[in-house]
Amino acid sequence: MLNRQEYQKAVKDALSYFEKAAIVLTEEEKSKIEVADFGLNDIKQTGLQLVTYINTDRVCSKEMVLFPKQTCPEHRHPQRGGTPGKEETFRCRRGKVYLYVEGDRTENPHCRPPVGSEKYYTAWKEIELNPGEQYTLYPNTLHWFQAGEEGAVISEFSTNSEDSSDIFTDDRIKRAPEVL
Repeated sequence: MLNRQEYQKAVKDALSYFEKAAIVLTEEEKSKIEVADFGLNDIKQTGLQLVTYINTDRVCSKEMVLFPKQTCPEHRHPQRGGTPGKEETFRCRRGKVYLYVEGDRTENPHCRPPVGSEKYYTAWKEIELNPGEQYTLYPNTLHWFQAGEEGAVISEFSTNSEDSSDIFTDDRIKRAPEVL
């Protein structure tokens, strides 16, 4: 659980990253930045800062910030009702992001899982994204991602997003942030 001060600092820092990446946000969007610590209370290692522009029945668009070496934990977007699950494209805007997906394990990957959470990370095919590069994940693909040394700003374009249906490898994860 984050305290109000930690949450506000993460929002302020995220705004700085968006500004450095020349991402222009309205005042309303700035007020809707979400800080997710995934219920692990270790925002430096495991977390994500994001703003959602649109999330309709068909499409979703978000901007995300990862602080240096910060990790979005391993998860997948399974089938929901009559839909095949979320398909998403990540486009790196600033910094470097390492995306790990199912497939042949990359020798000598650039990243390590957060300390104490290693057993919850099983996807090890590494995709390195630099500014202007993108990668599409198809529904139900196990994945996680981590920023490089300077952090990263990532745009996400996807089909409808329903966070409550995401399946995390780590059963301790709580997607909705809790703030004291």
